[in-house]
Amino acid sequence: MKPLVLVVDDEPGILTELANILKDEGFATLTTPSGEEAVELYRTRRPAAVFLDIWLPDRDGLETLRLLREIDPAAAVIMISGHGDAPTAVTSIKLGAFDYLEKPLAYSRVVEAVRGAIESARAGRDVPSTFPPRAAGAEASRTFALPPALSLLHEVPVPQRTICSSTVIYGLGLHSGSRTGMVIQPLPPNSGIHFLTLPKGTAIPAHLAAVAETEYATTLARDGEEIRTVEHLLSTLHAAGITNLLIKVRGEIPVLDGSALEFCQRLEEVGIEDQPAQRRELVIDRRYEVGGDAKSLAIEPADVFSVAYHLRYPSPIGEQRYEFVLRDLAAYREEIAPARTFGFLRDVPMMNELGLGSGGRLDNFILVGEDNVINTELRFPDEFVRHKILDIIGDLYLLGYPVRGRVTARFTGHRDNVALQRAIVAACA
Repeated sequence: MKPLVLVVDDEPGILTELANILKDEGFATLTTPSGEEAVELYRTRRPAAVFLDIWLPDRDGLETLRLLREIDPAAAVIMISGHGDAPTAVTSIKLGAFDYLEKPLAYSRVVEAVRGAIESARAGRDVPSTFPPRAAGAEASRTFALPPALSLLHEVPVPQRTICSSTVIYGLGLHSGSRTGMVIQPLPPNSGIHFLTLPKGTAIPAHLAAVAETEYATTLARDGEEIRTVEHLLSTLHAAGITNLLIKVRGEIPVLDGSALEFCQRLEEVGIEDQPAQRRELVIDRRYEVGGDAKSLAIEPADVFSVAYHLRYPSPIGEQRYEFVLRDLAAYREEIAPARTFGFLRDVPMMNELGLGSGGRLDNFILVGEDNVINTELRFPDEFVRHKILDIIGDLYLLGYPVRGRVTARFTGHRDNVALQRAIVAACA
């Protein structure tokens, strides 16, 4: 009877590739893109070995590994990932994985790993009689709470929202340069938006109180763990009215093409779900302002959320103005989401010294030289100011609730966006 191998991966191509390799080597195979289904298949079919991806849409691979090892302490599990790193590999081995393979998968390594895993399990290799308690990130026992209430919050006749199904998004970290991925998952009403670090499982709320750094991007941190470059994803969620979501990620949100367009497309693919609870909005009651004559950022009462930005840089950017009214996701997707992040050739040495910008590629940001844009064609003549608006929409969602008010900005950045929010919160204390 052929040994049975379970392959768990969210990429159909990997499922097919691995299944074909294993069949050629005389194994029978089962395949699934779901961590939940993998646990049930292991429980009922007891395969001789498992290939398990780190990034799965419904349950991350490390948590799935832990569950498999609870079912069977001798489970022969080989972790695979195209977007992992050394700490994740170490954690996998500590949790009992036999091996850790990086994609693209080499035929010889696959065969070597599966044979070694099965032989090791048959030989009764040493396994712990007990396992450490589940990490704080175990989905089964974790609950999430909304950010602290402010006096400016008003319940409105609009439903809270989440996504219809989970999904995985891969890419590079713009500033870390590391391959990364993230899983976005629905949360129930009155949960809020939260990040969960991998592999440690530290929960970080998408909230002003978690802001740790605003140099070139917005970074959230807690208990020694951090999530970089959250503003593009939060901008999309703010525009879509998504109020409850879990984002599992290691280190940095993928930059994708430097805009928010792919985030919009992914939300459209998985679907947005209205929930049976009314949302609360932060309704601006008076004018709040930070800055001075050189640059300023203000927000004042209005019927809808809007941002008017005045930008001025030396040539080739020059002076640009744009005002965007956030009426729905379609308007955001059309006018703001395609605008990419940008950087200046003259700033590259400084960014390198700060350890930033390592993931910058010719296809994921706009590189501006002394006289021209070096690496791409602009999507809008005023793409730069539109991206500044994209950042403001994302950063202001760190107030924890959709915002209603009119923002006006002159020459400001992430630090000013955070300062304005702190002024609002301080006034509401």
